[in-house]
Amino acid sequence: MAEQNTGQHDGLAGDAGERRPTVIADDLHIVYRVNGAKTGKGSATAALSRILKRGEERGVRKVHAVRGVSFVAYRGEAIGLIGSNGSGKSTLLRAIAGLLPAERGKVYTDGQPSLLGVNAALMNDLTGERNIILGGLAMGMSREQIKERYQDIVDFSGINEKGDFITLPMRTYSSGMAARLRFSIAAAKDHDVLMIDEALATGDRKFQKRSEERIRELRKEAGTVFLVSHNNKSIRDTCNRVLWLERGELRMDGPTEEVLKEYEKFTGK
Repeated sequence: MAEQNTGQHDGLAGDAGERRPTVIADDLHIVYRVNGAKTGKGSATAALSRILKRGEERGVRKVHAVRGVSFVAYRGEAIGLIGSNGSGKSTLLRAIAGLLPAERGKVYTDGQPSLLGVNAALMNDLTGERNIILGGLAMGMSREQIKERYQDIVDFSGINEKGDFITLPMRTYSSGMAARLRFSIAAAKDHDVLMIDEALATGDRKFQKRSEERIRELRKEAGTVFLVSHNNKSIRDTCNRVLWLERGELRMDGPTEEVLKEYEKFTGK
């Protein structure tokens, strides 16, 4: 199991029997440091002074985005991440993917985590076709594998249903079309750990059903899927477990229906 941070394993996995852990978060804290004054007031001269002194701690505001989160994820699980805006869901995914350093605590991963975000960059000036090739290569697929799965990716995304959009530059796509293509590229490969940030919130119900079915397939192939979504129906249809974060803290971790009932009481929805 690869360790994102230095330190010894603290035995969090426990006696899991046949279940194989894929991700372990052990008392994980993530802190962002933001340069600039806390109040935002002052003259241009004062602003310049702050820039010149930006290395000093007093000019840095700390945002404690994830606070002491611990959990173990296992192969074959689909785990929903829920919580209010700014609760730390996307930050937690980025830490699992190794994109953010831990202030304290550790993250261990077995296999290579893949983070799929709606805002993940595809190249706007290139066609959808070129982005499929580059996206596949970036995920470690061979050109032969990409060629074999190319038509499946296009069909899955549904972006050619109203014209030959796959041959057009990505900048001509709506945000929904781009998100569907992004998910379709990621879904073409089997992943040890796949993290999806709001991808199922885009597109029509037909695409959402295809996406949910693909997530179920990934689970059967012994992968682990994390899904961040504000759509409780997608979480119910897709996930067997839910982590509920509020203000960076893990408020509840358990079976989907149990956690969603408590969350819906909390939000009044």
